[in-house]
Amino acid sequence: MRVIVFSDVHANLEAFEACLAAFPEYDRIANLGDVVGYGASPNDVVERARDLKSVLVRGNHDRAASGLSDVDDFNPVAGYAAMWTRNELTAENRRWVLQLPTGPIRDAGIPGVVFSHGSPLDEDEYILSEGVARNSLEHSPADISFFGHTHLQGAVALRQGVVQIIRPVYLDRDAPDSFRLELQPQTRYLINPGSVGQPRDTDWRAGFALYDSEEPSVTFYRIPYDVEGAQHRIIGAGLPERLALRLREGR
Repeated sequence: MRVIVFSDVHANLEAFEACLAAFPEYDRIANLGDVVGYGASPNDVVERARDLKSVLVRGNHDRAASGLSDVDDFNPVAGYAAMWTRNELTAENRRWVLQLPTGPIRDAGIPGVVFSHGSPLDEDEYILSEGVARNSLEHSPADISFFGHTHLQGAVALRQGVVQIIRPVYLDRDAPDSFRLELQPQTRYLINPGSVGQPRDTDWRAGFALYDSEEPSVTFYRIPYDVEGAQHRIIGAGLPERLALRLREGR
């Protein structure tokens, strides 16, 4: 089973289309949430996401933009973008976002794996420290947990009580690139495919991953896209300029 896993598109149409065009051969797709928020193309992105028939989980921006939750916990820029998105979405697209399921999600065709937005224990929990990672690894309902939310591509492994943090290494930050991680037996993994629409690991390129259960392995991908086009859309929509500037910075 070959599964494309992506997360955090955040209404960035240019990045999403570049990734869709770059997807290698696959059997299934998993979308880890935050389809909208921040970016200026929520309807176009939602419509493309709906067409993919993916395994789905919701993100915190999906909840806020659909009206399922408020923006009290968001910073002012994120909150403004969420409210703008709520007003911009068509009724049909807003309903689709509203109905995205809570993670973690299992899929019968992809055994031994769970999909979540935040940690597999709490959809809003950021996995940014070794302590949180260890707790998630020890208590996850599956040996392999795919998650998003942090916008940081990579993996955390737990083997014989030892936690290992794995970050992809890329040689060229202006071209398409990939990094293959072989999954080891008797090891538990947390795997973040990276963010399609707003990476925060100082690499501006869109990110996603391919899980191959037969090998087994995960291949991380980085794909260049039309950043300037995405930035112009954000500015043209009247969204905060910071949301445009950060795309080139990868922060």
